[in-house]
Amino acid sequence: MSTPDPTASEPPDGGDVDRAGRSHRVADAVRVGILDGTYGVGTRLSEPRICAELGVSRNTLREAFRMLAEERLVVHELNRGVFVKVPTAQDVSELYDARRLIECAAVHDYRGGTDGLAGVVASLQRADAMAVAEDWVGVGTADIDFHRELTALGSSRIVALMQSIWNEMRLAFHVVGRPETFHGYYLQHNHVILDALLTRGGPVAADLLRRYLDDAESQVLAAYARREAALS
Repeated sequence: MSTPDPTASEPPDGGDVDRAGRSHRVADAVRVGILDGTYGVGTRLSEPRICAELGVSRNTLREAFRMLAEERLVVHELNRGVFVKVPTAQDVSELYDARRLIECAAVHDYRGGTDGLAGVVASLQRADAMAVAEDWVGVGTADIDFHRELTALGSSRIVALMQSIWNEMRLAFHVVGRPETFHGYYLQHNHVILDALLTRGGPVAADLLRRYLDDAESQVLAAYARREAALS
């Protein structure tokens, strides 16, 4: 089987709509690789290799890169290429500011009981199963799902707006490293937040969530400081 020519153009019969669809599919594939750590933070994304792997042209890949740059997942460096973004410490603080504002507000108005919590419970069960399997990247994915479901308690529209925030957080988590320690610790606290939602209501759970996010921000920034010291 011959290797696709990464410089070739895809068949034009679908027109602009089909080309846009290919670009979105390529962006989806590369995004998955970025978020699961296949393409590590700071890694240069090789156009020839990715084109060959996905069987697309460079024009299609570059359009996908443009989409991912708008999502703040990659950066283009002049004369060097496209790299997986390494969020800065300032980025981390801004991400946690947004999460405190949105997630805590969504949780605060929840009145308690089991109604509406099926998604929250299911995401936590997935995280527990991943932890048993020692799949700590999977635990991190399920953790983001948990926070997505918490936000959905307030509004499903806000969930869509928050997706880029959570994706950027995944990059910051990769900088932290040691996912078993980081995600294992917060998995326990996710159970505490769910218990508060079930038995004590939204205001108590929101207060716990705010302290949780404060602690997580401090831990991530401390990891950044250690990384900076090691590189200097």
